[in-house]
Amino acid sequence: MRTLLVIGVVGAAFLLLSVGVIFRKDHSFRSQHIHQNKRMKEDGIHCSTAQDKEMRRERKNKIAEATLKG
Repeated sequence: MRTLLVIGVVGAAFLLLSVGVIFRKDHSFRSQHIHQNKRMKEDGIHCSTAQDKEMRRERKNKIAEATLKG
């Protein structure tokens, strides 16, 4: 009896959570990634992985650091 109740509750939760996907035209979730968020783009916020990759990329106009000998 208890097992059937648990299965019913889990099934109802699954059904209620999927209502948005079922009735949406493209039947998919919106992306939760930062790089596809319009507001984040406007504020200049990028994915940390993309920012790290950009910072590590070798730049053509990079100024060489001078090493000081003491």
